[in-house]
Amino acid sequence: MNEQQLTTEKRNAETMNLDELSIGEILNIMNRQDEHVIQAVAQVLPTLEKVIAKIVDNLLNGGRIFYVGAGTSGRLAMMDAAECPPTFMTDPLLVQTMMAGGNSAFFQAVENAEDDAEAGKRELAEKSITKWDTVIGITASGTTPYTIGAVKYAQINGAFTVSLTSNRNSEISKYTDEAIEVEVGPEILTGSTRLKAATAHKMILNMISTITMVKLGKVYENLMVDVQASNKKLVERAKRIVMMSTNCPLEQAEQILNKTNFAVKPAIVMLKTNADFEKVQETLAEVNGNTKKAIAKLSS
Repeated sequence: MNEQQLTTEKRNAETMNLDELSIGEILNIMNRQDEHVIQAVAQVLPTLEKVIAKIVDNLLNGGRIFYVGAGTSGRLAMMDAAECPPTFMTDPLLVQTMMAGGNSAFFQAVENAEDDAEAGKRELAEKSITKWDTVIGITASGTTPYTIGAVKYAQINGAFTVSLTSNRNSEISKYTDEAIEVEVGPEILTGSTRLKAATAHKMILNMISTITMVKLGKVYENLMVDVQASNKKLVERAKRIVMMSTNCPLEQAEQILNKTNFAVKPAIVMLKTNADFEKVQETLAEVNGNTKKAIAKLSS
């Protein structure tokens, strides 16, 4: 597919006179255009469901998630991966990002780095990929060589591969097990995929990481029970979560959290079952950290 055929490179008929419009007019157009993102994401939900189910199974077998991207795609991936440890208390190696040009490219663009397919292959090879790993190549155009190089290597080595693009029948999707092609239409500023395409991809990465962690038992009801209480705000959040989930008073929440070193999940299970900390930890390990299953097991 050449650039003339890419939806992400086409001109938006609604903004041909963008440079003549008032601020208010541009705001209204951008707002209307962003409505297309919701609709486009809805179209790929069936594929996302299959992808997430496979990722969960892989992680339960010791696998990892690797996001691979360049430019805006890499930055979105880095943000999503970086939020997993504080939100879900995951090992930093569980969800990783490979970005063209290295981590410093998050702050300062290294534009030519995305053209190096061999770098993508080489850097992923250093990760000792297995069949339980998931490699998600993120590229709005679907043509980024760095990302394609990594995905090709992953496919050859038996990993579960996924493309996340904004063009149908993308080049990268030829080399993946599943293709999430969320077509949001031409950008208001031609080719600027940091706009609608990036918004769609941010939404999809949110879905992948959040739903995966829910299915791994890191959520109880709709509460972040694996939150890492690493600062004052999160310590207070830990107290609120324990209080909301058990209807206990603040003083009791503080007492139980002091016994668990401010680990929320065992605190909830202890209050729900009256079991001691050691027994709760043992039970949580037996049920892969699922709070409801631990409560049920200790209550039976």
